[in-house]
Amino acid sequence: MEYKLFINGEWTGGSPSLEVTNKYSGETIATFSQAGREDVDAAIAAADQAAPVMAQMPTYQRSAILAKTAQLLQERYEDFAKTIASEAGKALKFARAEVDRAIGTFTFAAEEAKRIHGETIPLDAIPAGEGYFGFYRRIPVGVVVAIGPFNFPLNLIAHKVAPAIAAGNPIVLKPASTTPITAAKLCQVLTEAGLPPGAINLVVGSGRTVGEWLVSDERVAKVSFTGSPDVGKRITELTGIKKVTLELGNTSPVIIAPDADIETAAKRCAVGAYYNSGQVCISVQRIYAQHPAYDPFLDAFVKASQAMVVGDPLDERVDVGPMIDLKEAERIEDWVSEAQTEGARVLTGGQRQGCVYLPTVLTDVTPEMKVIAEEAFAPIASVVPCQNFEEAIHLAGATDYALQVGVFTKNINHVFKALGGLHFGGVIINDTAAFRVDHMPYGGNRKSGIGREGLKFAIEEMTNIQMVAIRLTE
Repeated sequence: MEYKLFINGEWTGGSPSLEVTNKYSGETIATFSQAGREDVDAAIAAADQAAPVMAQMPTYQRSAILAKTAQLLQERYEDFAKTIASEAGKALKFARAEVDRAIGTFTFAAEEAKRIHGETIPLDAIPAGEGYFGFYRRIPVGVVVAIGPFNFPLNLIAHKVAPAIAAGNPIVLKPASTTPITAAKLCQVLTEAGLPPGAINLVVGSGRTVGEWLVSDERVAKVSFTGSPDVGKRITELTGIKKVTLELGNTSPVIIAPDADIETAAKRCAVGAYYNSGQVCISVQRIYAQHPAYDPFLDAFVKASQAMVVGDPLDERVDVGPMIDLKEAERIEDWVSEAQTEGARVLTGGQRQGCVYLPTVLTDVTPEMKVIAEEAFAPIASVVPCQNFEEAIHLAGATDYALQVGVFTKNINHVFKALGGLHFGGVIINDTAAFRVDHMPYGGNRKSGIGREGLKFAIEEMTNIQMVAIRLTE
């Protein structure tokens, strides 16, 4: 299948030069045109021309387009799920869950589009405001650049595209070069749903070229990016005076208190650590188990890890498929080997089979090891013993990342200690850091990023406040 760029309502671009592969078999499943500088300029120009059209579009029409998009995704449910499983290597059961979530994301956006509002301001609260009536409203920010990751090629794009449309903004979308097919199919759906020409534009290419051209363009008013901290930092250097939302990852910790439901915690941690081969920003990576829960939890977690079915993601039985490419699988193989050299033990897994890395449990790790200090983005998790709950909080928080953290406990005092001591974007009680529903505020602190996703919150970041002060006259 050949795909082109989508600019101003038309499929365009030169001869396809980018090959997209099935991440398990390595087979080429599509080819794509890659954007040059002139294509990026045309996409931004089309979005810029569409900005007043989108801004003036009545709320009910924007809402209807979003609701229709959700309906069309439902009608093409299996096609989207199998596309995600093939190009991203995500197990089909989790690819289907992603389509479910994207349907919900567009549905929530359709609802939130109707709730964008301002409020009155009592200007006469001070003498200088006497005789004035004040209110503010939210207006579209303008052209939005959305740069998506490979690990959720539908739903994490939906979290940028849907709120932009709800707020009345046009979009230039750059998906990951490893997973652009899903984005192309979403553009088809959005066009069928009634989005006007120029309101959604698709460009494909390297972040070092296409990505940098996009974020540095002065016509762009807002950049929404999900990816690595290094790229996020580079974006902040290039954007100039623009609104920016950055979701940059985590070294997701989980705390296991002695009063936790050990079996449930172990099973939830296994799913949280290994689904999508651990290539999730909130994938479980560091587990701090307090004595006397450490030994029973470790035993249960190893068993839950070994129960994961590894193989072809299109197989209904499979839980864990390949990593996104061989380079990433070899990277985590090196990280685990390095940790072993430094004294870590592998209790299960620790083996690579082509692009597949087996679910891996590590112990005897130290804070300086890469498997603890840096985001692994792979199907590995380390279990660390702690003498008390306070030590677990300290170790969980000893990181430059602060997206989400999980705490398993039935003790309300532990809950409030965790809330006070863990300065993360999200604290999840009795589930793992990998928990997310799509309408909650989602984002991190420190190295994990800037701003929040979640439909209501993303819409706020994709609008500007316009203050109106009216001097009352007789």
